[in-house]
Amino acid sequence: MSRRSVALLAVVGVPTLFYLSAPLGERTAYKSRRYAQETAALKALQSLNTAQVQYNSQFGGYARSLSALGPSASNLISADLATGESRGYKFTMTGTPRGYRIQAVPVAFGSTGSRTFYAGQSLILRENYGLQPATANSEEVGSTAAKQTRSAP
Repeated sequence: MSRRSVALLAVVGVPTLFYLSAPLGERTAYKSRRYAQETAALKALQSLNTAQVQYNSQFGGYARSLSALGPSASNLISADLATGESRGYKFTMTGTPRGYRIQAVPVAFGSTGSRTFYAGQSLILRENYGLQPATANSEEVGSTAAKQTRSAP
């Protein structure tokens, strides 16, 4: 075997063997954990949208940062979410002239999540299957088009 073949086996083959040799339950548990983190990210986006609606009604405009919604400011979201990272996802919020946009991306793509998410003042949650961050033009979470994109070869 050449050095190149050995290196390829070490990089691709060995981790694949470990994964395939793991009992099916452990592989399922891994997917379940990732799904739970994605679900937690969606719930966090819902909480952020709710906090923005409350902030807007109290202060006459949307918050421009996560920290403005946190315990040290308006106390509308939890401290961990106000820091921008929670349960395997990194959240960023940007103020816009007419509202806000929030993006959530996995801290470790493929491990903590395989989808990116987007939310804004429309309150519609959007998703993207892949490394690219979801945007206002991405499919709505749970839409038929998103499911077809995910299952396409």
